[in-house]
Amino acid sequence: MEGGELVDQSNVQIEEQAQPIQIIGDCCNIYINSPITQQASNTSIQLGANTSTTPRTTQGSRLSELPSPQDQNSPARRWPATETLGNDVTRVDQAHLASPIERRQKTVDVADLLARQLKETYRIRCNNVQPIPYIRDKSFSVDQVFTEVGIQYKSGGNDSWRTLSGYRDILTEAKGDSRIQIIEGEPGYGKSTLALQLAYDWCNNVLNSTLGQTDFLVVLNLREIGGTKSIAEAIVNLLLPEDSPITETDVELLLQNEDLKTIILFDSFDEYPDQHSEGNFVAKILEGKILRHTHVVLITRPSCEPTICTPNTGKIKLTGFDESAREKYVRKVVTKGDEQATQRLLQAFKSNPILRDICQAPLFTVIYAHAAHEEQVFEEIGSVTEFFKYILKCFHSHALKKKSKREQGELKRYAVDHANLDRIAYESLAGEYQQLIWKREDLVQELGDGLYRACAVTGILIEERVLNHNFELEDGPYSIQVRFYHKLLCEWFASHHLVKLVKDHPSHDHTVNMDLYDLQCLFRFACGLDPNAASEVIRLVKRKKDGDRFALLCTLEQRGHVADIGLDEVRDLVSRTVWFKFMDSRLLQRTTIQLLELASGNEIPIAQVWIDHCSPVADQSGSSLALRRSQLSLPILSTLQKLVIGDDDRRMGNTEVVGILNYTAQCAAVKELWFLFQTLPDRVQGAESTLSTLRSRNVSVGGDMKTESSSVDCDRYLDLNSGVWEERYYEDSEETDGDEDSQDTDGDEDSDDD
Repeated sequence: MEGGELVDQSNVQIEEQAQPIQIIGDCCNIYINSPITQQASNTSIQLGANTSTTPRTTQGSRLSELPSPQDQNSPARRWPATETLGNDVTRVDQAHLASPIERRQKTVDVADLLARQLKETYRIRCNNVQPIPYIRDKSFSVDQVFTEVGIQYKSGGNDSWRTLSGYRDILTEAKGDSRIQIIEGEPGYGKSTLALQLAYDWCNNVLNSTLGQTDFLVVLNLREIGGTKSIAEAIVNLLLPEDSPITETDVELLLQNEDLKTIILFDSFDEYPDQHSEGNFVAKILEGKILRHTHVVLITRPSCEPTICTPNTGKIKLTGFDESAREKYVRKVVTKGDEQATQRLLQAFKSNPILRDICQAPLFTVIYAHAAHEEQVFEEIGSVTEFFKYILKCFHSHALKKKSKREQGELKRYAVDHANLDRIAYESLAGEYQQLIWKREDLVQELGDGLYRACAVTGILIEERVLNHNFELEDGPYSIQVRFYHKLLCEWFASHHLVKLVKDHPSHDHTVNMDLYDLQCLFRFACGLDPNAASEVIRLVKRKKDGDRFALLCTLEQRGHVADIGLDEVRDLVSRTVWFKFMDSRLLQRTTIQLLELASGNEIPIAQVWIDHCSPVADQSGSSLALRRSQLSLPILSTLQKLVIGDDDRRMGNTEVVGILNYTAQCAAVKELWFLFQTLPDRVQGAESTLSTLRSRNVSVGGDMKTESSSVDCDRYLDLNSGVWEERYYEDSEETDGDEDSQDTDGDEDSDDD
């Protein structure tokens, strides 16, 4: 029944009956239970009921000055029954509301005000994006600069990675049944820009957005909320205007309302100051201790994933720019229709594979494209270290413009004299817990006025206003904190100090608390900056988990090209398992392929190549093995001894299997080929010649897998005579607990039978 019809019907019945009050009550009940008011709330939210405390930490809301209705020492009507919150929103003393309708309507009013103020905040942020820190006279809308990156996902409980068609599907298709989703991306892969784009879609009601039915989107950068005790406090003090009448109590009650759809997006978890503090509110939300009905999206680096999430947590990985995305960004944001300038930039990427691989990270594409377009200088880039030298040169070159001679002299001095900044950066990363934000006055004291000013002018350091907890009255509620424009710049300057320490004290491990996955660029920079320190840095790298893989990249920074690596070093690197992993950068995979080619060309045995979740594909000839994600190909390796292909839940057709068998047959030294955790055809067909070749060399083909007719995971071995997979089940449960090493042994034992 529509509202107007309800009123008309009420008037008629009141005129005809002797008890109009009863009729009005019945109509109110109809209205309360109608669809019009269902979304408002099924819970009677007591707005402002607990007004004896001061919800706002920065300043007491004027509403909190009202006496509590429960205060027995106060006269019953010594405060107003209502108070205006804004032009059209009124806070009501719940004790004096005549009906549930009024209470529900006031809930809707405050909810509407909260949504509007959140959107206003996001619009300001989304319309003030500066892709290059030192170009401050140009601002963009995030929608003008945002370009889709590659996205892979797996929803809770599913081990198989899938490709997502676009970022808008993160909150729908990629979510599945997961309450919590974690978005991971390497440094510079566009994590924060993605968060801002989602906020843009919500606050602008973008057509086809998956956020259309979302009542509240809460986007918090965790880097900014150290010391904050609750999410309500963070929202009130960081996302609402200072004169907002909405209190922490209001926010808490609205977030607890299960009829209102809320999505909380936590950005920069890897830089959250309180992530190691017991009982922080972010941990409580992730553990489901509070707001367990709320959809939570957490953004972080892969090396800093929270350990408290449930097995049902959804995972999303950002895989960076491909060539198409890079071209789209250049045309859309940098050259803007200048075809000559576009082709000049695209040719710079195309002619330099190292640069192209480095710029898989969108941040590097953005900085290089803008800097090269502005400076019209296209330098040859052979390593990440050379890339950052070029970028820093562009930072300083731009800063020198429009400066007096005295200011130019100061900037040039500090471009080379930055030892204090190097030390501060190193100490911030070398401790048990990283410190990535400093109070401005403290950092000025450490660096000195001149160096601090130079770093701020060039855009190396960024100032931010943040909430000042436990402040003295004269200090005010906010303070200025300083951070590096990007954590990679912090790693750049820290690497300079690491080089100094390694040379001064070579026997000491100066990286004991440094995670290789988190800070790999720091180690690479150090090797590229000083060849004399590189050998000691590489020694430290090799002592860490997966150090051999990253030692190759460090060596490349030092030598400039894989071909310059000594053969003894190559022999050492390929004597153990050589990995290709799903989240490897294109640069790492290309460098690894070059290493394997160098070993094979010099007849150095390659013990084992393990291709993990890269979905390799070979054509029928088997002349190479293509890695789908990076679009790189593994050539025939004449000295390869064992090949392992692991890909959870991948279903391979006969053509794919035959292609891989053909590739293996052409690798003359291979003795074992293993498929792990995939579903293969019951029988290999059309490969008699290949099977004969493998049989003549006693090659063992097998693995732990399923077949089309059997969904049971177990050891299977390919009968090289018939092309049929033979099964072997373990009767003793202890035997099934073996790892891949036990599987290797089994394969050797049965190779003669095959």
